[in-house]
Amino acid sequence: MWETNDNRFERIYRQGTLRVVEIWVDRMTGVNYLFRVDGYAGGLTPLLDENGKPLVSPEYKR
Repeated sequence: MWETNDNRFERIYRQGTLRVVEIWVDRMTGVNYLFRVDGYAGGLTPLLDENGKPLVSPEYKR
């Protein structure tokens, strides 16, 4: 849906058209975020592991 120009974030998953679910990765930290849009409302939250810590993709972490 939205792309960033600075390339810090990369969208790695997308589902839906009007009710959108996306997963974004911060290329600097490797932290994964869930982005949800439904109509004019939306939200962003970090994905958490089983211990309640942010889910990190090792291949992106610097």
